[in-house]
Amino acid sequence: MAVIIEKMRFLPLGLVFAAGLTGQTFEQSVQPVLAKNCAACHHDRMASGGFNATPYTKAASLSQRDDWERIVQRIRTGEMPPKGVPQPTQAEVNGFIKFVEGEFAKADKLVKPDPGRVTARRLNRAEYSNTIRDLLGVDFRADKDFPSDDSGHGFDNIGDVLTISPILMEKYLTAGERIAARAIGADPLPKKPLEFEYHAKDKTIRRPTRSAIEATHRVDWEAEYVIRIGLPGERPKGSAPVKMGFWMDGKLLTTKMVETQPSGLVYFNPYSNEELRLALPEGDHTFRVGFIDDEFVKPLSDKDAYSDKKNKYLNSMTFVGPFAAKGERPSRKRLLICDPKLPGCSAKILSTLARRAYRRPVTRAEVAALDRFVTLAKADGQTAEQGIQLAVQAMLVSPHFLFRIERDPAPGVVRPISDLDLASRLSYFLWSSMPDEELLKLAEAKQLRPQMDAQIRRMLKDDKAGALADNFAGQWLETRNLDQVKPDPKKFPEWSPDLRDAMKMETRMFFQTLLKENRPLTEFLDANYTFLNDRLAAHYGVPGVDGPEFRRVALSTPERGGILSHASVLTVSSYPTRTSPVIRGKYVLQNILGTPPPPPPPDVPTLDEEAVGNAGSLRQQLEKHRSSPVCASCHSRMDVLGFGLENYDATGKWRTRDGKFDIDVSGVMPSGKSFKTPAEMRTILKDNAPEFSRCLTEKMLTYALGRGLERYDRKAIDEINRKVIDSGYLFETLVLEITRSLPFLERRGELPKPTNPKTESARR
Repeated sequence: MAVIIEKMRFLPLGLVFAAGLTGQTFEQSVQPVLAKNCAACHHDRMASGGFNATPYTKAASLSQRDDWERIVQRIRTGEMPPKGVPQPTQAEVNGFIKFVEGEFAKADKLVKPDPGRVTARRLNRAEYSNTIRDLLGVDFRADKDFPSDDSGHGFDNIGDVLTISPILMEKYLTAGERIAARAIGADPLPKKPLEFEYHAKDKTIRRPTRSAIEATHRVDWEAEYVIRIGLPGERPKGSAPVKMGFWMDGKLLTTKMVETQPSGLVYFNPYSNEELRLALPEGDHTFRVGFIDDEFVKPLSDKDAYSDKKNKYLNSMTFVGPFAAKGERPSRKRLLICDPKLPGCSAKILSTLARRAYRRPVTRAEVAALDRFVTLAKADGQTAEQGIQLAVQAMLVSPHFLFRIERDPAPGVVRPISDLDLASRLSYFLWSSMPDEELLKLAEAKQLRPQMDAQIRRMLKDDKAGALADNFAGQWLETRNLDQVKPDPKKFPEWSPDLRDAMKMETRMFFQTLLKENRPLTEFLDANYTFLNDRLAAHYGVPGVDGPEFRRVALSTPERGGILSHASVLTVSSYPTRTSPVIRGKYVLQNILGTPPPPPPPDVPTLDEEAVGNAGSLRQQLEKHRSSPVCASCHSRMDVLGFGLENYDATGKWRTRDGKFDIDVSGVMPSGKSFKTPAEMRTILKDNAPEFSRCLTEKMLTYALGRGLERYDRKAIDEINRKVIDSGYLFETLVLEITRSLPFLERRGELPKPTNPKTESARR
């Protein structure tokens, strides 16, 4: 029997079905539905929507699995048959779907499991930055220094597209030198401090708000600096002090109370300075100084806001330094585990560091090669610390650091990956970073597999799991694109960097909460809470939220609920000047339901932008625009979803009118279910929880594996999704089942490439 099954896996699925191994009910369960409800529109002479059902009236056609899965999907959702044609009964639909899926399940059992394989992967920018942070304690922004990573299958951690260009290799060499210098700090600082001023008069500062200024400044040495803030003017007598904050790359570093009322001196002095002394990391950074919760400036005009006699405001930023930091920097304490001057210490330091950098035990030869840099440095009159710094620089450009390389089995052979490779798969999946010491020790002792579930739960509780929100959710939900979105300032004057950052934070915290609290995945679709600060709450019209801190807020009205009402999602699925029901509808199909529409046909006429909101609502304009039957077949799926979100403008703000016209969001889904509000549409989408769960499973498995999914992965996807549904859609179950799946735990050796007889003959 085993021999028969082994042979069967090479047979086309159609022959398996035709041979009768799956029963003889195709004619009873499938053919009647196709004949009565599909054949009238989809036949040889009239293949509506480009689909001819005739070839699918025989059991052998089930070998065309991709086509049949689309057929089942459209019948399950009620998209087909369309209105106006005979409809199958629910019993007929259930029998149709049960038979086809049952045949696929039987066929899958005859196919030899295949975990696939992942090519050697270099670290992408996020993984590089996080790994440097965890390895050396250095905050390095690869997104500012390295070119953008290519994406594949919706993510930028796909091995097949993560190539290394000559320019990236140059960046690695430069970055390695800078990072090693920051980590070890063996090079002396300049004897004389330098001074760099950014001033409003020179137009070298930006004013994101009346109460803040920004400047981009390059810090050449990791050290302490004095930051001098210029504050012209004064406020009326009796004005309260104001809290001044200092940010670097969006992170608040410190605050200080600043006096704003007159000094009481006889002579008016319209200018004062405040000084801060801070340790700053090397690199290009965006610095911001601003007054926090500054109510005084809100009623002022622009002219009065910058009047020395009516307001105290921010006008300049000066950096003075570098100065030696007090005490030893944390990275040195972490790395210099003994005195480098002592015999054998440098080898001990480098062995310990290389083990973590290469994410595996290192050989004596590898350590000796690194230690040779220390010997060369000493021979050149440098210190042992400078030699270690050179060795660290070499380590950071090694393929063992830059790439995740898994050992391949023999061609076509399937076997479990090593514990060390598994530790890296887990850490780069959940943390976008290297394994920590606990993971690494378990992997070295080959004890990781028995403790994997406990380790995953530990890792999900760690703050580093925020990388899953940044790098997985940010790409799945496309909220990373907010940095490139620029809504029209005339139509959306409230748009600002603060609002954009608040949008990103809402979605990030929402995702993290569902993950850390092990909430049901269905809350992505219709949660009755979100995370707001005062800026985003004002944008949403939610009262009672004061201050810049984000907090969990219960939603008391049906206007908001789930990610489809997040301003981040609504903004990235709009044009800069208006909403787009087509883009939003496609977004829902692709990222929520997992059924992306095909590309649009060529020569589609553009929409008359001037008429939108004037000659008719956007809905009315689009209904004229998509009058072509070719367009209507896809737009009937997309537009009903996109119009259901029309109450939100292009920045996610609630509205009831589109220009001069009332907004109509009502619609009828292909299943026949109708809605009149966005909340009712969300309820219908929640009824499609199995489809959403499967879509999220496919997205997260792609991200976890670092490769696109293939036909042989379907069985694993089905098993994961079934267990997620059985758990009540718990988020932790999704993560655990992905890490327990065959493609995550095992690997197939690369199959030999088929040879072309003509080519081989020519070579001979």
